[in-house]
Amino acid sequence: MTLDEFKSSLARETPPTGVSKHLEALWHAGKGEWDTAHRLIQDLSGPEAAWIHAYLHREEGDISNAGYWYRRANKPLPEASLEEEWTQIAAALLELP
Repeated sequence: MTLDEFKSSLARETPPTGVSKHLEALWHAGKGEWDTAHRLIQDLSGPEAAWIHAYLHREEGDISNAGYWYRRANKPLPEASLEEEWTQIAAALLELP
């Protein structure tokens, strides 16, 4: 799946089939479904999950909590807009094997 295809899937009612839980959580975040995205990502581990978790808390406005998760993801607090960061995360996840 390409980044453009993933972005286009936001017009649908359900996430694309066969995507990882990480991408599913990010898809829900892109739809404005913060609670669903957070529920999906909160029990996953690894730097990708931490990055999405950080993004969600940044979106929520909880910068302190976001900072914790950015450190877990080994990422700096971004200067990019939330939309730009969402795209960066999606692109990185889509490149994973």
